[in-house]
Amino acid sequence: MVTLTLTLINLLFTAYSLAIVARALLPWFRVSRYHPVMRFVVQITEPVLAPLRRFIPSAGGLDFSPVVALVILWVVQSLLRSLIVALF
Repeated sequence: MVTLTLTLINLLFTAYSLAIVARALLPWFRVSRYHPVMRFVVQITEPVLAPLRRFIPSAGGLDFSPVVALVILWVVQSLLRSLIVALF
């Protein structure tokens, strides 16, 4: 049961992290914001990235909110895994 829970948590956090990375990289490949894949990625990542953008200014036109979001996700994932292992 614990292994299944940890695997599911890893899968969810990895998928969301990949979505954030895709959100950051797809514009470099000139993927339009109106492309269905890009719209989906924006829709699922914007709730996390938008609040971070209010606190993290862009520097030289670069948006660092995806990097901060990834660090936060990794910390939350580690804390959640540690909590689950400690409880079981």
